[in-house]
Amino acid sequence: MNMDNRELDAEVIVVGAGNAGFSAAHAARERGRTVILLEAGSEETAGGNSFYTAGATRIVHDGLKDLSDLVEADERHSVSEVPPYSKDEYIADLLRVTEGRTDLELADILAEESHSALSWLKSLGLKYRLMYERQAYERPDGSYLFWGGLHVGNVDGGQGLIADHTAVAKKMGTDIRYEHRATGLLVEDGRVRGVIVDTPDGTVTLRAESLVLTAGGFEANPEMRADHLGERWANAKVRGTPHNQGDMLNAALDVGASRGGDWETCHSVQWDAFTPQNESNRELTNRLTRQSYHLGVLVNNQGRRFLDEGADFRNYTYAKYGKVILEQPDSIAYQIFDRNIRPMLRTEEYDMPQISEEVADTLPELAEKLNIDSDAFAATIGEYNSGVLRDVDFDPTIKDGRRSDVTPVKSNWALPIESGPFYAYPVTCGITFTFGGLKSDVEGRVLDESHQPIPGLLVAGEMLGGLFSLNYPGGSGLAAGCVFGRRVGTIA
Repeated sequence: MNMDNRELDAEVIVVGAGNAGFSAAHAARERGRTVILLEAGSEETAGGNSFYTAGATRIVHDGLKDLSDLVEADERHSVSEVPPYSKDEYIADLLRVTEGRTDLELADILAEESHSALSWLKSLGLKYRLMYERQAYERPDGSYLFWGGLHVGNVDGGQGLIADHTAVAKKMGTDIRYEHRATGLLVEDGRVRGVIVDTPDGTVTLRAESLVLTAGGFEANPEMRADHLGERWANAKVRGTPHNQGDMLNAALDVGASRGGDWETCHSVQWDAFTPQNESNRELTNRLTRQSYHLGVLVNNQGRRFLDEGADFRNYTYAKYGKVILEQPDSIAYQIFDRNIRPMLRTEEYDMPQISEEVADTLPELAEKLNIDSDAFAATIGEYNSGVLRDVDFDPTIKDGRRSDVTPVKSNWALPIESGPFYAYPVTCGITFTFGGLKSDVEGRVLDESHQPIPGLLVAGEMLGGLFSLNYPGGSGLAAGCVFGRRVGTIA
């Protein structure tokens, strides 16, 4: 270390030990940089939002053969069809679901480097697999067809992701410091020189050449949610880590960083409304989502439908429908299925312990159990059933055009709700992460209001603004953490 660095605690300090933070730390350590990784949680509560995910990661690939060196072997591979997913499709999906608001430079890099970033992590020790239970349907002949562009995930989901990252970091010599919550930035002569940290032993200042911010958004802070997303968002359920309070976003803005991306929207999903401990649950994690909604119908507590459940593959609608449910009376809705649909629901979500569920032999009995207007509910289901195009084949592996011509229309996968017993799953809005972050260049250097890099300050993960707005393609968040985490670690 040169003379100017004698007082440094490390050459690189990374704030936030989630997927993006670990990726940045690994890349910096590969270059021989000394790295401190700060984590607000204890070792038992660490991992940021990444821990709570299913581990699904959207990458460009050319089919199963192209993935064979990346994913774990599985005897089902020989009878599986994995459609290629191109860079152009990736960017088109980002443009479509964000309604053209994605930053095209960032989107191009994300798509271009998504596969190589995962291959790099695999080489370090992370483990990936094809996501049969979430992204494939078994066909009558026993073969499997993958769909929706999202095919790869971590072995053991988010828990496996963080366990693997942690093992790699320890092997590489990264200094992981748990229960170290960064609260502010140290700036000297116009350069970020360090970070102020609350620790179990008091407040300290740690100095570094480069500071990498990967501390997530403000989704766990009800006051910031209300200020930026709207008053009703104060009542949303926090799906992931309780530690993402927006501290480092505010700290960066305080030293002149420019906002990036959409601060008024977020990733939010349909979330179990009544299961005990339905926030930041490290045992059930992602299993509290209810993501087979596209197979049934959604009604509010007035017994009426309010959205197109089959507008697109689940991957492209689930992250925006939480907001729609938040806007319903009492911020609650009910997913409705019948006897014929129930076996198709995702086992890990709909057969979990303590699930909120109501079952009844008839629709009037179900309405009574849900305490919703029986006549309105019956009329809704009756109109929906009458509108189903029964001469169109149902096929969950494609957008099959089997619609129900009602208002609002159900565009695909419309199956009648007519055979008891009937099932209802109460859902509310579960917030995942906020889309607003810091503005950076394509290398992850944080920019000031004049669009000039702030020396010494880098950003990745959910703190990087610009990729997502209104909605996002499933699995692109973890992919972005890998890609841009590696990028900032390479220059830190």
